Amino acid sequence: MLVLVAPGQGAQTPGFLTPWLELPGAADRVAAWSDAIGLDLAHYGTQADADAIRDTAVAQPLLVAAGILSAAALGDVAPGAVAGHSVGEITAAAFAGILDDTAALTLVRKRGLAMADAAAITETGMSALLGGDPEVSVAHLEKLGLTPANVNGAGQIVAAGTLEQLAVLNEDKPEGVRKVVPLKVAGAFHTHHMAPAVDALAKAAAELVPADPKFTYVSNKDGQPVASGAEVLQRLVGQVANPVRWDLCMETFKELGATAIIEVSPGGTLVGLAKRALPGVKTLALKTPDDLDAARELIAEHAEA
Repeated sequence: MLVLVAPGQGAQTPGFLTPWLELPGAADRVAAWSDAIGLDLAHYGTQADADAIRDTAVAQPLLVAAGILSAAALGDVAPGAVAGHSVGEITAAAFAGILDDTAALTLVRKRGLAMADAAAITETGMSALLGGDPEVSVAHLEKLGLTPANVNGAGQIVAAGTLEQLAVLNEDKPEGVRKVVPLKVAGAFHTHHMAPAVDALAKAAAELVPADPKFTYVSNKDGQPVASGAEVLQRLVGQVANPVRWDLCMETFKELGATAIIEVSPGGTLVGLAKRALPGVKTLALKTPDDLDAARELIAEHAEA
């Protein structure tokens, strides 16, 4: 059984969209999306530097556009389940037919702007903890006033809070944690710092008419499958100020009988977690179009009709 997943913010790198725009029709699709949301996706995905694409209002629509574009390049795929990490949940909603491509890009553009505004109120950020016991780490983070914003499984937790709190964490790691790695994000996402963005996103979501998912949609709120498009949309709104439980998503993949995972562009992060947490499950990351043939072979072996 094949699971199709989409990465979250921080996965972007300068120029990563360049080879995807060389595919037939891709440049025209991206140009149409850019017009619809008022953001030059081709420019940011091909020419902008790391600082420019770190901007939340830019990074989020860029990631969703790349995910949709690379998934479409796979052809007619019928995965057993779909899921996304953080903003990748909007990409997954497009995979599952809950939102059409333009609606997904419109929603994520408003999400990125709202979260950027919220992040500007206080200087905040996020750092990944590598290693350690999750229960020990969570207790330590709470002692420091930090939030375990992403519980990713495979021994990885992402802490979020003010830059001052993160600086203390860097000097005072939880027992067993090997390293604290700052992430390429511009705010403490999935925490109370993002509360101002929830109302703005709720207004944007109210303008959309979601369909029920065509494939099993696994929510990173609690790792549970969600069968209602309206509920998916409701969860997408609340998600910005609540933790991501990717560990529970991977547990559900296992329960569903996943045998293969493909991560759309810019892939790598989620298959890395899957390799450690789901031994025996085949994985593939779509980094460039050169990966498409191998992905199609994997789909032929594992996709469900």
